[in-house]
Parts: sequence; C-alpha cells; structure tokens
Amino acid sequence: MVSGLNFWDTEIWSFVVTLTILLMGMMVANTLRQVIKPLRQLMIPSSVLGGFIILFVDFIFKKVTGDSMFTTSTLEALTYHGLGLGFVAMSMKTVEKQKDKNKQKDIFNTGLTTVSSYLLQGITCLAITLVLSYFMNNFFASGLLAPMGFGQGPGQAYNWGKNYETTYGFVNGTSFGLAVAAMGFVAASIGGVIYLNIMRRKGKFKGEIGENIKEENLSAESITGHNEIPLSESMDKLTVQIALVFIAYAMAYAFMAGINTFIESGLLGDFGYKTIQPLIWGFNFLFGTVFAIVLKQILKLLKKGGFVHREYTNDFMQSRIAGFMFDLMVVASIAAIDLSAFTIKEFIIPLSLICIVAGVGTYIHMSIVCKRLFPSYADESWLSLYGMLTGTASTGIILLREIDPKFETPAATNLVYQQLWAIVFGAPLLLLLAVAPQSRTHSWVTLTILTVMFIIINIISFRDSIFKKRGAKRA
Repeated sequence: MVSGLNFWDTEIWSFVVTLTILLMGMMVANTLRQVIKPLRQLMIPSSVLGGFIILFVDFIFKKVTGDSMFTTSTLEALTYHGLGLGFVAMSMKTVEKQKDKNKQKDIFNTGLTTVSSYLLQGITCLAITLVLSYFMNNFFASGLLAPMGFGQGPGQAYNWGKNYETTYGFVNGTSFGLAVAAMGFVAASIGGVIYLNIMRRKGKFKGEIGENIKEENLSAESITGHNEIPLSESMDKLTVQIALVFIAYAMAYAFMAGINTFIESGLLGDFGYKTIQPLIWGFNFLFGTVFAIVLKQILKLLKKGGFVHREYTNDFMQSRIAGFMFDLMVVASIAAIDLSAFTIKEFIIPLSLICIVAGVGTYIHMSIVCKRLFPSYADESWLSLYGMLTGTASTGIILLREIDPKFETPAATNLVYQQLWAIVFGAPLLLLLAVAPQSRTHSWVTLTILTVMFIIINIISFRDSIFKKRGAKRA
C-alpha cells in the first residue's frame, strides 16, 4: 500500500526545515554574542536572542511572500514538549541528599523565596488586569500569566496562555503568555546588568560583564559515573538516555490521558472540563518529573533484583539533553509570538504594565529578601534568584557566574534543590490558575487567597527574626 507522500512533498520536510531554522537562529545569535561585545555584556542567552532574530526575519518574510517560514502549531508543540522533556531529563539525574542542616535551611528558604516571588508577581499583576478590565475590554485574569512567564518561563507561559485562549476565550492569549516570558528574559538582562554595575561602584565586582569562559576542565568522572553502561555497545549510550527520557514522558502521557478519559465521561461536569482538564495538561512537566522519578526507582529495583547489573542513567548526558530541550523550548516560544497582536490596545497596555511591575517588583523583593535570608552570600543569591524568577534557572546561573564562576557559594546548589519546596508551597497558586479566569468574582477571590498566602509564606521565611524579636521583648 502506497502512502501517497513523495520525498519532495512539503509534509516530509516541514519539521526538519523548522528545526533547522530554530537551530540556525541560535547559532547566529551565539556568533553575534561572541563578536559583538556590548551584546555579550547584556547577557541575553543565545536561545532568547535567536528567538528574537527569527521573529524579525519571519516578519520580513511574511511581508515579502505573504506566508510564514513555519507553522505556528509546530512551534507551539516544540515549546510544550520541550518543557516536559527537559524536566524529565533533569529528573533522571542523580540527586545527592543534603545532610548539612544549615544548607537544608538555606534550600528551604530558597524554595519559600521562589514561591513568595511567584505570589508577589501574581498579586500585583492580577490586580492590574482586574482593575483595567473595568475600563477596557482586556482579559481580567491575564495578570496571572506574569508568574508563569517571569517565574516559570516560556513553557508554562505558553501552556496557560493557550489554556486561557481555548477554554476561557482570551483572544491572543497564547501570544500574550509568550510575550510575557520573552519580556522576562529582557528584564533578567537589564536587572542583572544594573545590579552588577551597582556592585562595581561599591567595589564588590571588578570583572568584566559577559566575559567568555576561556576553558572548561571536565574530568572523566564528571562525564561517566561508576559502573555505567559502555559508551557504545549494541546500543549507543546517548540513545539509551534519550529512550529513558521518552519512556518516562510516555508514562506521564498515559497517566494524563487516563485522567482525561474520566473527565470526558462527564462525571465531574464543568469542574472537570474547566478546572481539572486545563490543570492536567498544563502540568505535563510536573507529571513528567514524577514518572522520571518512578522510572529511576524501577531501574534501582531491577538492579537490586539482579535483572540489571549496570547503571543505565548518565548525569552528564541527561544534562545535555535537558539543555537542548530548554534551548529549543525558548527559541521556539519566542518565534511563535504573533506580532499582529501588538497592534491591539487591550493586548499591549496590560502587557506593558504587568511586565514593568513584575520586573521592578521582583528586583526590589529580591533586594530585601536576599540580605535578610542569605546574608553571607546575598549578592550571589540575588543574581541567581532574580535571573531564575524573571527568566529560567539557566538565566540565573548565567548571572551568578559573573561573580561566582566556580560556584563556591551555595547559591547554585540552592536553585537545584529548592524545587521540591517550591512545588509543595506553590501548589495552591497552581490550582488557582484554573479558578481565576472563570469570572471576575473568581479572580477577586483568587487575589484575596494569594495575598493571604503571601503573608503566611513571608512569616515562615522571616520566622527567625520575627520570633527572636518577640522572645527578646519577653525576656
């Protein structure tokens, strides 16, 4: 039976061409960063710069030909799955338990700081879009895309922007979410450069902003762990790593599809369709993380039972897979922004306001918190957390590397290990994402709950200073 497709048909080549354009965009951006010093000093990641370059080139291409260089659905799929697969790869890595109590405390505080920043971004930006909705026809709950775009990054901004567009009728919701995420990277760059220059004036920073890494010494142990499978046998080691990532992701999909089948039965009514369904498919990365951990435990049990004799996962390769997926996610997300939406005032005014408020608010918030919670490495904590809370974790690492290139302070470690606490304390916020857009009343209730949560999280964060003062007064 003949499929009817020929090798020269567009369908055969479209995905490869799209992937090539995205990778070329990043390569061009990376070259420009190396050649143009001021561009390098802005510390914008190559994936972000590449996305903006592709967005501009596609705009010109559309003006000339009337068509886009690629289909938006392909870019959206790459953004969605890039997030999920990246988190799976990160979760497949071996995580060492922190036994030092001081380090555990700092990790806990970092998780609280992350959540309090999400809440601050959500409170201020939801208040803005709610109030604006009484004067102009903007989507009242769009402010909640600020903690997704700034705090979580392009993947979550896309997921929830798309959900708001398809489920709640937010016109151009996908582009709004992606634009917020793109502006988050810009805020990370501008804020980071300002902070480093302030440090320079105070004499705390004497290096050159955006200086290239001249050498990277990798030991054999950092590339291959003890008793791992061979680099190349009947199956290449990289193939095994990619297979493990996709198996875990497929397990997550099977679980989500099972819940979706139950929802589609109609037993949960509107609550199932409007609240549970968007949550399930919006958190593909979270389920991917869970099933990556499950798969790791299965491999451990197989090894304990004597069915498997060697280590199958390789941390170095999983890091490279995660890095590739996140780079692809970022460049695709920016390239997917619909520039035509920027001509609509109901789109551009709320977008501009929430991006400015989220950026400035996060800058001030980090300046207060880091001095109080991490006094011995406040600057390192500020750069890593501000970068992560406006861009992604990799943006935080880029900023941190400027003053702590060898990661001698706990700032980098805190970013890695804080995720569990951030998920635990941030869970209510994630649930409210599907509640707020149902009506203005739901949004006001959400705003109230977020404010109460923010107060509680900050009491826990500053528990030492609060309760010590009370104890001192009693004494």
